[in-house]
Amino acid sequence: MADPRGFLKNRERVERPTRPVPVRIMDFKDVYVRQDEAIVRTQAGRCMDCGIPFCHSGCPLGNLIPEWNDLVRRGRWDEAAARLHSTNNFPEVTGRICPAPCEDSCTLGINQPAVTIKQTEVAIAEQIFDNDWLEPVVPARLNGHTVAVVGSGPAGLAAAQQLTRAGFTVVVYERDERLGGLLRLGIPDFKLEKDVLDRRLAQMEAEGTRFRTGVEIGVDLPWDQLKARFDAVIVATGAPVARELPVPGRGLDGIHLAMDYLVQSNRAVAGDEVPDQISAEGRHVVILGGGDTGADCIGTAHRQGAASVTTLAIGQQLPVERPVHQPWPTIPKVHQQTTADAEGGAREHLASTVEFLGDEHGRVRALRVAETEYREDGTRGPKAGTEREVQADLVLLALGFTGIEEELLTQQLGVHVTRGLVARKDGYETDEPGVFACGDAGRGASLVVWAIAEGRACAQEVDESLERWSRLPHPVDPDDRGLVLG
Repeated sequence: MADPRGFLKNRERVERPTRPVPVRIMDFKDVYVRQDEAIVRTQAGRCMDCGIPFCHSGCPLGNLIPEWNDLVRRGRWDEAAARLHSTNNFPEVTGRICPAPCEDSCTLGINQPAVTIKQTEVAIAEQIFDNDWLEPVVPARLNGHTVAVVGSGPAGLAAAQQLTRAGFTVVVYERDERLGGLLRLGIPDFKLEKDVLDRRLAQMEAEGTRFRTGVEIGVDLPWDQLKARFDAVIVATGAPVARELPVPGRGLDGIHLAMDYLVQSNRAVAGDEVPDQISAEGRHVVILGGGDTGADCIGTAHRQGAASVTTLAIGQQLPVERPVHQPWPTIPKVHQQTTADAEGGAREHLASTVEFLGDEHGRVRALRVAETEYREDGTRGPKAGTEREVQADLVLLALGFTGIEEELLTQQLGVHVTRGLVARKDGYETDEPGVFACGDAGRGASLVVWAIAEGRACAQEVDESLERWSRLPHPVDPDDRGLVLG
């Protein structure tokens, strides 16, 4: 059992250390450095092993958090690793990039800083790799069924690994030349170095999962032909269609979608030649949008040597502390300080972009912005008479995502799409028999931890559909959501 006095003896929350800002912005390597093992164990010992572990309400994977916290406290790392792997296929990923909603629901958080759950998770993951505990889990037999997974992001990879281990012959199709989807090309190396991903992919390949890169389903291989070749198809393509900003001047040079910018940067960091790469070097960069994608742009722009970086958000600044109307154990809407925030740049809220202004060469030179006004009918927009100009010669649109690339999918396969997402029945199967959808493709843009959970649950439904029974876990339903109040 947990140390019953651990949270009394150690009230201080010790965060994972980072490299100094002037040093880390000189490269794209991991911002964080390894935390001392003794500190990790002490911090894990603050877990109270609650009778009802409310951290589970924040984690869609159902991670056995109190169990592996106590095992880490006692130095039993191998057992902690087994517990963690029993619910999470990729703890080395979630331990690095998950915003840790489990910590928002930590019981200790009622009157103390929450337990450092995420830090314990990544420490366990590092022990797994350090001690070569990442052994392939090869199925005892093959069941004769074949499954195609389209997309190699976290949802697709989780589904593929679960089904491979259950005895299915699984082929993962990825249209890019490298595996990983958003993990590979969307998230900068200073948050997730790609050798972390490569180690896990090597394990999956050794288990028997087959990978086909550079194949775009719908173009290189039609969706209907893919379905004819396999017993089941899983759509795990994500929701990559970015939200646009249709204001005057959008067509000027120097205005780009944030993900286009990040993908090019990630390719360049990987050593690829990127012709006409979008670069922030020497430029005045304005980022529209204050979410995780915007933060990734901030960090990338500083590393590329931007002259200045400004983030404009249309909405109000979120509080730093949990609001009274969002009590524990709900997941509060608060401003989460990112490592990119600490690296510099300006941030403005209540800024509505009215127009992009260009120079004589057709390049953006500034934005005309106004103060955001909240109206009685519930809408918001620019307040008249508050317009001003903000200098910019590189603008990045980080306004979120609207859904899937649906045209070829609906034309060739006939699946239904609702509000930009693949429509699913009670489970993860679509209205086309034998076709399933998981992750952002069905849920909408969400957290990596939700994508992994959906991938695991989708695998269970495919297993049950083809084998008529299943022992695989089913952590979440398609309509499950985190515990969030308005």
